[in-house]
Amino acid sequence: MTAQEMWNLYTQENPKDAREKYEAWCFGNSEAMANNLANLVISGEKTGTASALALYEIEKETLPQKNSYHIILDYAGNAKCIIKIAKVYTTPFCYITDEHAFKEAEGDKTLDYWRKVHQDFFTDELKEYNLLFDENMLVVCEEFKIVFK
Repeated sequence: MTAQEMWNLYTQENPKDAREKYEAWCFGNSEAMANNLANLVISGEKTGTASALALYEIEKETLPQKNSYHIILDYAGNAKCIIKIAKVYTTPFCYITDEHAFKEAEGDKTLDYWRKVHQDFFTDELKEYNLLFDENMLVVCEEFKIVFK
C-alpha cells in the first residue's frame, strides 16, 4: 500500500484530519533497520525516535512538530502505519534518559544499548558531511503514538 492510499483510508475513518498534511519516511539507513524499526512501531513497542539536529540544519529540513502526522514506510516504500507526534524536544546526546531509550525499544531497551547503536549510527550519518560525532551534539527526540495501521 502506498502512503497516499493509507492516508486516504485513515481520513475516511477520521474526516476531521483530511486537511492535515503528512510526511512519509522510513527509519534508519538500511533495509534491516528500516523494517525492524517499522515492525517495532506496529507492535506498539517503539514510541520514540531520535535524530541528529545537525542533519536537519544541513539538509534545511524543518523539525518535526507536535501533532503532525507521519506515515512509516518499510525499506521498499510500503506504508506500514501512521503515527502522530506527541512530543518533540532537543537535548545533548549525553543527556538522553533511560526513559527515552526505553521508548525507542531497540535491543534490550537500555540506555547503554541506545548510546552504543546511536553513536555508531550518528557517526556514519555525520561522516557523509565531514562532521564528527560528539557526546554534546544536539539530538532531536520525538515521542509518538500510532493512530492507524
